[in-house]
Amino acid sequence: QAQPVESGGGLVQPGESLTISCTASGFNLDIYAIAWFRQAPGKEREGVSCIKGSDGTTYYADSVKGRFTTSRSNAEKTVYLQMNNLKPDDTAVYYCALSVAVAAMPRTGPATNAFIEPLYDYWGQGTQVTVSS
Repeated sequence: QAQPVESGGGLVQPGESLTISCTASGFNLDIYAIAWFRQAPGKEREGVSCIKGSDGTTYYADSVKGRFTTSRSNAEKTVYLQMNNLKPDDTAVYYCALSVAVAAMPRTGPATNAFIEPLYDYWGQGTQVTVSS
C-alpha cells in the first residue's frame, strides 16, 4: 500500500529555521488534503498545518501561526512545512497525513475540523525535529 514519506527532520537551535518534506508518490494530490501533525514526548498528537491539494487552502494551529508555512507541489507530489523561529516546544515527531474527506470540507469551515485524525486515510512514519541549544 502506498504511504507518504517524511524527510528533512533534524536538530536545530532555538530561533533557527527548518523545512521538512512529505513525498506522496503514487497519490494524486489534487484530491487530498495534506496535513502535518506532531507528537511530543508524553503528549497527544496535535494538528499543525493542512493544505488542500486542489486549491491550496491552508489551515494552521494557533501555536504555529505566523511561524510555520505549508506549501505543495502537486507535480512533484510533495508537501513542505517551513518552520521559522523554532522553539524548544516545537520538538516532536512530525507526521504527514492525507485525507479525502478534509479535502471536501468547505473553505469557510473552522480550522479545527482540518485536524480530526480519524478523517485521515494515509499516514507517514514521521520525522524527528529537535529544537535545543
